[in-house]
Amino acid sequence: MLRHRGEYEVVGLLTTFNAEADRVAMHAVRRELVERQAAAAGLPLWPVPLPWPCSNEQYEALMAETCARAVSEGIVGVAFGDLFLEDVRAYREKQMAKAGLEPIFPVWGLPTGELAREMIAAGVRAKLTCVDTGKLDRSFAGREFDDRLLAELPEGVDPCGERGEFHSFVYAGPMFDSAIEISVGEMVVREQFVFADLMAA
Repeated sequence: MLRHRGEYEVVGLLTTFNAEADRVAMHAVRRELVERQAAAAGLPLWPVPLPWPCSNEQYEALMAETCARAVSEGIVGVAFGDLFLEDVRAYREKQMAKAGLEPIFPVWGLPTGELAREMIAAGVRAKLTCVDTGKLDRSFAGREFDDRLLAELPEGVDPCGERGEFHSFVYAGPMFDSAIEISVGEMVVREQFVFADLMAA
């Protein structure tokens, strides 16, 4: 969406990784898959390795280093996919102000049900990689993010998982030059979260 607007030139994808597990810090997606994602999008990956466990102070220090690098390379802003959580947006705005970068929220305020359906209709394909079982049944882990899934979401669960009900991995869509072949491996339970271990097929 941001690339099509023409207002900004997107020059990279920023992702935090659990350095010990070599997986995305929040979603537990394998780094190899994220690298394939970036390659399919034709963008360099900006990985931020985080220690595990990682305090908020450590996180902010490592992100500040990455932001300083971005500024030194002439980058003017960072785009976030936040939709409606005011506290999250306020935190990002505060951190970006410190870094001297513009916080950009291209999908902020869009109705999430409509957005989910529009993405699916546009050819975006994704699998649910993580489910918070306090909000959603574990059987949703590993499922395809499609119209059927949206229809089966319980009342109160955001169609885009904005409150952390679920996280997903996009493996195909109009933003990629080719689809990423994946398979769904074992389900891993950690506390109240169920992770679907996605692998390159």
